[in-house]
Amino acid sequence: MSRSSRPPMLLAVLVAALAVTVQTLLVPLFAGPAANLAPRDLPVAVAGPAPATAELAGRLAAARPGAFVVTELPDAAAADRALRDREVYAAFVVGPDGVGLHTAPAASPTVAALLTEAATGLSGGRPVPVTAVVPADPDDPRGAGFAAGFLPLALASMLAGVLLATLVAGRRARLVGLLGYALLTALVGTAVLHGWLGVIGGDLVAEGAAVGLFALAAAGTVAGLGALLGAPGLGVGALLVFLLGNPLSAVSAAPELLPQPWGAVGQFLPVGAGGTLLRSAAFFDGAGAGRSVAVLTGYAVAGLALVLVARSRAPRSADADEITV
Repeated sequence: MSRSSRPPMLLAVLVAALAVTVQTLLVPLFAGPAANLAPRDLPVAVAGPAPATAELAGRLAAARPGAFVVTELPDAAAADRALRDREVYAAFVVGPDGVGLHTAPAASPTVAALLTEAATGLSGGRPVPVTAVVPADPDDPRGAGFAAGFLPLALASMLAGVLLATLVAGRRARLVGLLGYALLTALVGTAVLHGWLGVIGGDLVAEGAAVGLFALAAAGTVAGLGALLGAPGLGVGALLVFLLGNPLSAVSAAPELLPQPWGAVGQFLPVGAGGTLLRSAAFFDGAGAGRSVAVLTGYAVAGLALVLVARSRAPRSADADEITV
């Protein structure tokens, strides 16, 4: 083997080793949270007469230590308000005929199914009447379409950010591209999810605003980091938006089902915040959306600011558009 052939061979081995290392890290990152879904400090309510609710809350705590954060409420009406406000995922309602379960499958069909099993266990195996106070969309009762439909929004936003950072020169052009992408995604993405697939069924304007804000936050983060730092910035952006953000997003489950603190961390990344915001807009009239709006707005503003900062530091020998912007 000649000496000249050694560097390419060594490079090939290093690339293969790097790919295997990345694979080793990504497999548990994606599979680990999904394989360990279980309630962890899951907000639920027990409603009814005080002695009965206290006893039921104690039974829940004893049956699954650390699984639930229980709020005691006076009656079923208060429990239903808490469900509609996204304060709890379900409510165990004590009535004259025993315990019933009120759920919000729109918040997480997975949680609704898990709590239905838990209610059956508390009742000694007897069937428990279940009332879906905030049902999932009838065209997507298990929520699989919602989760699967949200994934392409994240991928497309990451790709848009990469392309704007690498192919588009000039601050103005990148800003126009980001804003145009967000607006078109709000229109087209909502039309597909709401009108074509029918996996969401809320107010179109609210849904469009949620999708558009997420698109701007995700694409802006990638484009801003890429414009400022080049290839390393694109890598960090991809990590935040997809490689780390997607498995920790809990879009198909609930943050409280993931191992902690990863479920909470995911809600401060674009995909997790975006999924929560779209659920709130589509099914809960915006209830529980405050934190997600703040998180996504922060990413969007930071991304746009990075585009501006990166552009202002560009060489003055750039093209005429860059000099005059």
